[in-house]
Amino acid sequence: MNAEGVSNYPIASLYVGDLNPDVTEAMLFEKFSTAGPILSIRVCRDAITRSSLGYAYVQFEQAADAERALDTMNFDAIKGRPIRIMWSQRDPTLRRTGMGNVFFKNLDKSIDNKALYDTFSAFGNILSCKIQCDENNESKGYAFVYFETENAASKAISKVNGMLLNGKKVYVGHWIPRKARDADMGDKMKSYTNVFIKNLSEDVSDDQLIEMFSKYGKIVSAKVMRDDGAKSRGFGFVSFEDHEAASQATQQLNNVDVDGRTLYVGRAQKKAERQAELKQKYERLKAERINRFQGVNLYLKNLDDEIDDKRLQKEFEKFGTITSAKVISDEKGISRGFGFVCFSSPEEAIKAVTEMNGRIIATKPLYVALAQRKEDRKAQLAAQHMQRIAGIRVPGNAQQVNQVFSPGFGYFTQAVQPPQARLYPAGQMTQIRNQRWTGANQPRPGVIPQSAIRVPAAQGIPTVPAEQRQVKYANAVCNQTVASQSTGIPVVSCTNYKDFTRNYK
Repeated sequence: MNAEGVSNYPIASLYVGDLNPDVTEAMLFEKFSTAGPILSIRVCRDAITRSSLGYAYVQFEQAADAERALDTMNFDAIKGRPIRIMWSQRDPTLRRTGMGNVFFKNLDKSIDNKALYDTFSAFGNILSCKIQCDENNESKGYAFVYFETENAASKAISKVNGMLLNGKKVYVGHWIPRKARDADMGDKMKSYTNVFIKNLSEDVSDDQLIEMFSKYGKIVSAKVMRDDGAKSRGFGFVSFEDHEAASQATQQLNNVDVDGRTLYVGRAQKKAERQAELKQKYERLKAERINRFQGVNLYLKNLDDEIDDKRLQKEFEKFGTITSAKVISDEKGISRGFGFVCFSSPEEAIKAVTEMNGRIIATKPLYVALAQRKEDRKAQLAAQHMQRIAGIRVPGNAQQVNQVFSPGFGYFTQAVQPPQARLYPAGQMTQIRNQRWTGANQPRPGVIPQSAIRVPAAQGIPTVPAEQRQVKYANAVCNQTVASQSTGIPVVSCTNYKDFTRNYK
């Protein structure tokens, strides 16, 4: 609400997050309809699996009803999980600026979203409040609170930063975009004074550490880290007065042997910073590995249990130079039925796929294809699934199909018309075939005379003259055409005479 008490969000649509996967539109309607008339409710779902994505949108007829629901129902539990409600913010510019976004860390794990919301709503209208949780739904100790105005965010920072919440001193500050954080981290790397040393001998003391590093510059502090029993943990820290001394010590002592141990000396990092750096390094190596093996690595499955790495290489080496051949095994060393063969060039790999796919090795036909990343394979399977859905034809009229396969459910709509009955005029030949009969299995066409269609008299079925009837198309009425032993006139032998008379009268 602004100073005049009027909401800056006259829209009547709410975002509802942190939903239990089993929550449906009906449950949300039962919950939110108590606040006022509802226009629509949509639980967002995966396009392929149709499983809930954990959030929904609820649109009211009146903005006042939506605001009432936000004020009274936020963090209420549905199916055992507290929901998180905020205004549905469609303007991306407000989200990207982050002017009112505040970052909290060192929070006590007992503080939940509701406690955080109740505590900081005194500083201004809160658009979103979210504590980050792990896979077990436990707090990670940091959160984001998005205020409607920058003034409210600044007020919360000035009042709360450095205060004790549940016995822990919290940090509160403006949210900083990743690019700005990376740039700040680069500046710190250029001006660090704290040095981390590991792989130290257990006999190294603080004084020895000072003696080892003091020749590079003035030392502020030096500490060998020890456990509860005062035993060295093999690493420590040295803090210099200026960056030049720290940089020189890092360059001179890193990878140097001391007491038979190779020291590591580098810039001291916080845990989060070190994890981010390792993640970037892993992603870079992963991308390089993917590019290096793109188009030359083959995936094989349906391998016989007797095939090992040597046999695999022997079968494929005729197509080119193999850099690696591996049959994947379980912890007991038993083949899991698939493996990989990597060639030195894409041309060799393509030739191997063409020649070896479907070939029987030992006792099984081999499946060979270019290896794909998991993400690419999932995307390809999803595309194939959507193509199959697009080709579905459902019996019934178009209205029924539209009710079942509506765009709101993520399926393609395809109108299906009922089959039209085909009429055969009197005097024409009629041939009834089973749809499964094709090629060599298709029976010879039988000729039905114009004069009559006769059946054995013992069945009590009267002869029907052709001039008095029109032959309707019927599914699977007759099996074959045979000749009467007495007259030699072809007659139709049927398995169900009741169906025959109904379709041919």
